Amino acid sequence: MARKDRTGSRKTREQRMCRYVPEMGYYLVITDTEATERFFFTGLHDSLPPNMQKKLVIKVVETKTQNMIQKCMELTAYDAQYRLPWIVFDRDQVVNFDEIIREAEHAGIRVGWSNPCFEIWMYTYFGSMPAIQESWTCCERFADIYEKRTGHKYSKADEDVYRRLIEYGDEEKALAIAQRKHEQRLKSGYILPSQMCPCTTVHELVGEIRNKAKKAKRS
Repeated sequence: MARKDRTGSRKTREQRMCRYVPEMGYYLVITDTEATERFFFTGLHDSLPPNMQKKLVIKVVETKTQNMIQKCMELTAYDAQYRLPWIVFDRDQVVNFDEIIREAEHAGIRVGWSNPCFEIWMYTYFGSMPAIQESWTCCERFADIYEKRTGHKYSKADEDVYRRLIEYGDEEKALAIAQRKHEQRLKSGYILPSQMCPCTTVHELVGEIRNKAKKAKRS
């Protein structure tokens, strides 16, 4: 049975669980895919030192593309001052790609978008962000380089994808490549994310989490 708050309203299980406020932040990541992003960010969290894993929460929730913003706002409503809301998704075949990004940012939600797909971000761990326009081509070419570098076949349901990326790739270079490519697109006069290809902003989320971990380790 759900417990009641001071107003007499019954609290949901989600609300009761959020009484604990992580010292380094509660990242709420809403995505429209079933596996890839979940395993990537779960792997990122698991890579943090054990003493940091309880201080920094990364919760990944999947939903339909058109419901991401609404779902994010619903889950951020409770303890909103402690939650760091993000949506992470790809251009792929999303017709209203730019509109979703604009609406999310207007609502105070940060966006980790990738054009054409999430694999273009993971590509940077192996030292490049090739000029690929189609998501299926990007996935195929990433799968090839992933297998060559790691010795394992790539699968969107690969639970070890993040661990292998940092073991056989270079995350610092990945962050620098993604940042440089994004800046180049902006300097070239591109305004809409749908026009910036290849490009991504997922590095902003990953970089923020990594910087927090570095600062906590030094303190």
